[in-house]
Amino acid sequence: MSILSVQSHVAYGYVGNRAAVFPLQRLGFDVWAVNTVQFSNHTGYGSWTGEIFSPEHISSVLSGIFERAPAEACDAVLSGYLGAAKLGETILSTVDRVRTARPDALYACDPVMGDVGRGIFVQPEIPEFMKNRAVPAADIITPNQFELELLTGESPSDLAHAIEAANKARALGPKVVLVTSLKTSETPEDSIEMLSVSDEGAWRVRTPMLPLDIPPNGAGDAVTALFLAHFLKTRSAPDSLAAMATAVFEIISATLEAGTRELQLIAAQDRFVAPRQPFTPEKVG
Repeated sequence: MSILSVQSHVAYGYVGNRAAVFPLQRLGFDVWAVNTVQFSNHTGYGSWTGEIFSPEHISSVLSGIFERAPAEACDAVLSGYLGAAKLGETILSTVDRVRTARPDALYACDPVMGDVGRGIFVQPEIPEFMKNRAVPAADIITPNQFELELLTGESPSDLAHAIEAANKARALGPKVVLVTSLKTSETPEDSIEMLSVSDEGAWRVRTPMLPLDIPPNGAGDAVTALFLAHFLKTRSAPDSLAAMATAVFEIISATLEAGTRELQLIAAQDRFVAPRQPFTPEKVG
């Protein structure tokens, strides 16, 4: 199966396509990676070099791909951080092109806008674009708790409210909503949760919160990629949630063991393919 992944790229470290492509390949997918930027490292370090590619450049690369590989060969389109809404429109037109040739192709959108503690860190037009254009076009969205609030106007304090907010996000268009980095009044202090809501119901998985000094950038990119990979194989949101959460825990564990702020995708590759500690989601709605 082939996945078109349109995301950022760094030479050093693992965010964007660098956090998504290798896990997808390791799980057996062919990935057509289109890089929206080429930076030396992720911006969390405070300084970096490189450049942002224009929407025209991205369109040209995409056109070249489809001259070599037919659109009907694409099983899914994956997108993450957007530097500008114009680039988002380029991605959506590509999704339309793929769906015209392959109606069952999926679009997985990580609606990157901000996070708890940091607030909104994207261009001012991005939240509106995500809510009105990208999310309605997507089959799968993977907002964190902060982004779920931006999309729905809800601030879930407990699990029932989180499920209600996820269903409100589903009403915008996507079939599956995966809420990441979820903490409610019911979440133990030493744990973190993820919640999937789809036609199969609401399912929650809870994993230990590992004591990382600096949370690694790119974890959300890996989450979306791994969830999409398993969903393409199973077409089951709870099964994909279980496999993804287990894999991500292995990656974060390896990162903690290495004492680094960069995701240890290479070191953990056998562990996320054949995890040692499976996590089983609980049906909660």
